[in-house]
Amino acid sequence: MAAPSLLNWRRVSSFTGPVPRARHGHRAVAIRELMIIFGGGNEGIADELHVYNTVTNQWFLPAVRGDIPPGCAAHGFVCDGTRILVFGGMVEYGRYSNELYELQASRWLWKKVKPHPPSSGLPPCPRLGHSFSLYGNKCYLFGGLANESEDSNNNVPRYLNDFYELELQHGSGVVGWSIPVTKGIVPSPRESHTAVIYCKKDSGSPKMYVFGGMCGARLDDLWQLDLETMSWSKPETKGTVPLPRSLHTASVIGNKMYIFGGWVPHKGENIETSPHDCEWRCTSSFSYLNLDTAEWTTLVSDSQEDKKNSRPRPRAGHCAVAIGTRLYFWSGRDGYKKALNSQVCCKDLWYLDTEKPPAPSQVQLIKATTNSFHVKWDEVPTVEGYLLQLNTDLPYQAASSDSTATPNMQGVRMDPHRQGSNSTIPNSISDTMNSTKTEYTAMKGTSVKNRPDLKASTDSNATLHSSLATNASNHNSCVVDVLRKNEGPHTSATIGVLSSCLDLRTVIPETSVSSSVSSAQTMLMKHVHCLHLRSAV
Repeated sequence: MAAPSLLNWRRVSSFTGPVPRARHGHRAVAIRELMIIFGGGNEGIADELHVYNTVTNQWFLPAVRGDIPPGCAAHGFVCDGTRILVFGGMVEYGRYSNELYELQASRWLWKKVKPHPPSSGLPPCPRLGHSFSLYGNKCYLFGGLANESEDSNNNVPRYLNDFYELELQHGSGVVGWSIPVTKGIVPSPRESHTAVIYCKKDSGSPKMYVFGGMCGARLDDLWQLDLETMSWSKPETKGTVPLPRSLHTASVIGNKMYIFGGWVPHKGENIETSPHDCEWRCTSSFSYLNLDTAEWTTLVSDSQEDKKNSRPRPRAGHCAVAIGTRLYFWSGRDGYKKALNSQVCCKDLWYLDTEKPPAPSQVQLIKATTNSFHVKWDEVPTVEGYLLQLNTDLPYQAASSDSTATPNMQGVRMDPHRQGSNSTIPNSISDTMNSTKTEYTAMKGTSVKNRPDLKASTDSNATLHSSLATNASNHNSCVVDVLRKNEGPHTSATIGVLSSCLDLRTVIPETSVSSSVSSAQTMLMKHVHCLHLRSAV
């Protein structure tokens, strides 16, 4: 994970399709590159299913059919392959649900399922704000908030700390509920907490981690349940524990549990807090717990200001989805604006890469002539672009009186997030889409035009611009930076600056990077032995 100062949040500003209205209390899961969102509310509870394709930056509303569930908020939402399960939640003010629905996302087919009740005891009561976590062929239900009153207009809240296990059938359907017998001290009743399940690589014992929540006051306690022994414990942690909170998100990537946002107590200078804190606010703090070492690390503190709007603003009731090592955050409620603006829900979509992308594969030379070359490499998921660097290895003494001049490196950069349509474009990049590799063809002296197939997969406001960089060392390089957003795994392009950007003086090439030059005017691409490729985020 990058150091806190190196966090690179990015807001998705260019997308197509019907964008869902802002909300809070919704839930989201990921199926491959798709982020699937259901429920939530903002001036009414939403009942539609929205899907965002993180590769094409496209929102769409699938044509669902079958036993379509009613809209709900603060519900359970888990994904098992291409099957999604929805349990409970608030279906209208004061009225909660304990119904279970299954969505087969491969056909967008909803089905209401009826699990067998436990052999001893009652099935889960209607509730909201519970946790619903999947591991293997079982879902684990913990806590939530129930309404003791039969009158939905007379809400009598009851916090829960009951624990259920739901066994699933393979592919579709469920077996039934059971009430496991647990050992140790059970966590206190709560709602709007989070629960994740993690299993160490060198240990076969999966564990469920419950953090925070609400029970009259916000909580900051961490609980662990060993799913093999069914033993509850309260692990000792190191580092700075995040502030007490509810309506936050918890996401596991690798061995880290990332906690973002939520409601936290407001501890102002003139405000006294009580066990039942009545003053609270949203936060944009961001921390993670190393689940192997039980150590907390603060990435964005609660007091850290963001005057440049470079990261998500404070929010609660949002959703978070991990796709690979990238975390996506969408919408949620912003408590700061309520007194000033009737729209209290955030409309923005952000993502954060929690790890550096892996190194690309070795560049392969496909074809070369005296003034062009064609190369390819394997795609690296989630990267924004690639830096293709060529170095010459033929010593050449330039006819220049200034032997200390700095070598020039010129390239072409396409930035899909840059707005505007009046930018100048120095050379041609034409693209074609295929299926398995990323390919580029570089040619000399061509004009610039974008082909229609490029427009179909990138932002229509994308611009090309030339870039000029200097190298303080004696390395003489030509860097081609083609920054793309979600063009698909197979791309070819023509770039007309590669030959002219080389300063043909004495060169000390980088390790594993070499090429050959026949004269001061012409670079023989057929003599390129190896190219150096780096992924960029």
